[in-house]
Amino acid sequence: MKAILGATVAAVFLIVGCGSQPPPSASAPRPVITSTIKHWGSFFGGTSGNSDTELSPTALTVPGTIAEIGTSNSSQYALLTDGRVYAWGLGTQGQLGDGRRENSFTKAVQVRFPAGVKIASLPADVMPYDTALAVDTRGRVWGWGHNGGGELCLGNTRAYSTPVRLPLSHVTALAGASNHAVYDADGTVYACGVNSAGDLGDGSRRNSTRPVKVAGLDGSSVTALVASYANSGALLSDGEYLDWGYNGNGQLGDGHAGRSSAVPVRVGLRDPVTQVAQGGSIWHNGQTLVLLSDGSLWSWGDNWAGQLGDGTTVTRASPVRIYPPAGVTYRSLATGSATSYAVSTTGQVYAWGVNLVGQIGDGLTRTAMAPIPVASGAASISSTANNVMISAPARHEARERAVLGGLLPGPWVKFTISPSPSPSPSLVAVGSG
Repeated sequence: MKAILGATVAAVFLIVGCGSQPPPSASAPRPVITSTIKHWGSFFGGTSGNSDTELSPTALTVPGTIAEIGTSNSSQYALLTDGRVYAWGLGTQGQLGDGRRENSFTKAVQVRFPAGVKIASLPADVMPYDTALAVDTRGRVWGWGHNGGGELCLGNTRAYSTPVRLPLSHVTALAGASNHAVYDADGTVYACGVNSAGDLGDGSRRNSTRPVKVAGLDGSSVTALVASYANSGALLSDGEYLDWGYNGNGQLGDGHAGRSSAVPVRVGLRDPVTQVAQGGSIWHNGQTLVLLSDGSLWSWGDNWAGQLGDGTTVTRASPVRIYPPAGVTYRSLATGSATSYAVSTTGQVYAWGVNLVGQIGDGLTRTAMAPIPVASGAASISSTANNVMISAPARHEARERAVLGGLLPGPWVKFTISPSPSPSPSLVAVGSG
């Protein structure tokens, strides 16, 4: 083996180190990059109950470099840097977007957009029940899946097995949960779907399968939208945060638990908000976490499983400050049904809250009242309902470095060197994890 490796290395130096060109008929070997996500918890949707339960982080690969990730209650999604989207999880409502209605738990399938459509972003927060959303490079929004409440704004409640274009343009932010969704389209925030607790924000309690304008946001510059079971929220460019909908356990953070609102209300915080994560997947378990410009962390809402992170199970109708472990600084947040997550500046993932189906990721099913480190090397995180996923950045090494043994290829990235016309054996370098 040493002799073979030595011969291969010598051959590489002849080709790469000496600068000689391959014969005109030869194709230069190209590294094939396969990025890996890690996910845990459980999918649920339709009438199937919990599926594909993983009590600790489990790897799944996609064929390319990941740009963004997103989740719904039943499925997970990865946007690649070339504009393709891959999905896995439950697919019985068409939520995998590949034209079938079949599950795919261990293999990512490509979402089938019309020819020429290149996706630019996925919702930063969450997606509706058994339904998915994406925005293309022209600001057009696409949706597929269950659409049970008309959250796709198409005037119907039909399910779609491949993406269809929604009647909204210049979309810059969007989010959805349960059977409703909110969209910032051309500077105006619209909502569609079920309006059980005022979660559409138009001042009414009427459902709508067509876009209705969210009240009180005219002229506001929205930087992010969030959603949960019967709530929605908007983060403005000046750092002000407003939310609306259900408030049975202080979900609105306005100090008045039990009084829901069909129009946005302002949450009083001492500094501008830079990031917000809104969770909850059924009545009485909604919570919100925010990161402020001064670096402090605050949360409010239901707290039956300690998901607010303040070490108690006391409901909070107003924001309460929470703290990371000693010596740790959080840079991003996520929250699911009643479990919360944070990624530190070093890429360490922490989780706390309910853990009935592995949401914490520590291999147990025991509720965590304090943050538990469960994974490392995370670049991004997304959680909806009972599942969570993280991605790591791909590190592009020079071709010759990969051929010469894959030194430090980067976490969770596999470089496959295509065989050359030369009879010398090709080498495959596999990243850690």
